[in-house]
Amino acid sequence: MRGAAARRVLGRGGAKLTMRAAAIQMTSTRDVGQNLEAARELIGKAVARGAELVVLPENFSFLGPQDADRLAAAEHPGRGPAQDFLAAEARSRGVWIVGGTIPIIAGNGRTSSRSLLFDPKGARVAEYDKIHLFDVSVPDAAGETYRESATTVPGSGVTAVPAPFGRLGMVVCYDLRFPALFHRLSVTGMDILVVPAAFTVPTGRVHWKPLLQARAIESLTYVIASGQWGEHGGGRRTYGHSMILSPWGEVLDELPSGAGVVCAELDMIKLKEIRAKFPVLDHRREM
Repeated sequence: MRGAAARRVLGRGGAKLTMRAAAIQMTSTRDVGQNLEAARELIGKAVARGAELVVLPENFSFLGPQDADRLAAAEHPGRGPAQDFLAAEARSRGVWIVGGTIPIIAGNGRTSSRSLLFDPKGARVAEYDKIHLFDVSVPDAAGETYRESATTVPGSGVTAVPAPFGRLGMVVCYDLRFPALFHRLSVTGMDILVVPAAFTVPTGRVHWKPLLQARAIESLTYVIASGQWGEHGGGRRTYGHSMILSPWGEVLDELPSGAGVVCAELDMIKLKEIRAKFPVLDHRREM
């Protein structure tokens, strides 16, 4: 079933009042072709469940043992296997797709970690380059060290794009830890936040769900968080627990482990009612 055939409730001017969204959880590898085939199958399952917006995880098309491995899979802006795949899937299935992240050539031996939004016609309508790069040594995880900035250029712009179902804010993984970014997104009128991620297991156990709930609650927004899960080679392990949260911070659907799909109905009428009764967004003061 094409996403366009899913149940739709429209308001004035064709604005959608309800829509079904999906987050896809994957265990990506260094094999781009294999990853794209896995993504194709999971997108199909999401659409079969009525999803009209599908969010893929960070590094969905390539995830190697080291961040430096991303250079080998980097694509030129606007063309490449992963970008062509996203456009074709969105167009053929008639759905909106958030393409996790793809390494995009930025010059000087580095890439941008870019998330792309495609509309149901297969047109690229928005992009976001990950701003906050993961340069850490993970506490309580001997030897687990990451230096994402060695191969990745940080982004500098906030992305919040209007769509028929509401204004969509785009971030990636480590961005979750920086509240100022979400304040800026909230000011734009964001209704839905998408979070492609590849959280480590030690940090995921203690921080993943609380951070997602905080982002949902502080902006009174739906959150669609799509994660990597499992072991990816070289001992690198990711946490999974992809989930969709309500503006009140409730978990609407969650997949703790394994590759698969989580789905939930996003009700824009309910969102407006919550914001009207609990007008925290109107109570903000500049400090």
